[in-house]
Amino acid sequence: MNKIVREHYPVANLPEDLREGLAADATVRIVVEVEDAAIQNGIGRYPGFKDFPMVERKPMSIADTLEAIRKYKAEGRPSVSVEEAVSRIRELRDEWDD
Repeated sequence: MNKIVREHYPVANLPEDLREGLAADATVRIVVEVEDAAIQNGIGRYPGFKDFPMVERKPMSIADTLEAIRKYKAEGRPSVSVEEAVSRIRELRDEWDD
C-alpha cells in the first residue's frame, strides 16, 4: 500500500470540505493511502464488503478466548430454548405478512 505523509500542512491549502471546522491559520498532518484495488472493487479476500474498513487481526489465544467466554457468561444473558427462538422468529416473520 502506498502512503504519502505531510507534516505541518497549512489548512488554507486543503480542499474546502476538509477545512471545515479547522482554524484557517492552523497546520495539520496529512496521510494519504492508496487502497488495494481488489479490496475497493470487492474482489479477493473480502468479496462484497468493499464499503467496510478491513482490519487485520490475529487469532485470539486460548486464554483470551476463555476470558471472553467468562466475561460473556458473567453478564448474565439469559439463554433461549430452541422452541422460544423459533417462536420469536415466526412472530417477527408474521408481522411482515400482514
